[in-house]
Amino acid sequence: MELKNKQKEIDDWIQQYGGYWPPLSMFARLVEEVGELGRELNHVYGMKKRKEEEKIKEIEDEIGDILLTLMMISNSLKIDLEEVFDRTMLKVNARDKDRTKEV
Repeated sequence: MELKNKQKEIDDWIQQYGGYWPPLSMFARLVEEVGELGRELNHVYGMKKRKEEEKIKEIEDEIGDILLTLMMISNSLKIDLEEVFDRTMLKVNARDKDRTKEV
């Protein structure tokens, strides 16, 4: 998956509906989506049991919603996620090179 292509795909899609929300509104949406992921993880792996009226959600779908929202925030702020990812990997690889042993 090339993030640049996915960001363009999202931008093309969102322009059909009037453009991006303000960044803070999209952040609120991101927090909501992260909460839904947390709730589902808690149902599947934690101590919280699902209520009978709660519909089952897929963890993968919740992660997809988070990814989409992060890409929308990035697009609205003109952030190239491929560049961000590459920089972040350089940072964590340098920081963690002596932290653990390779498997």
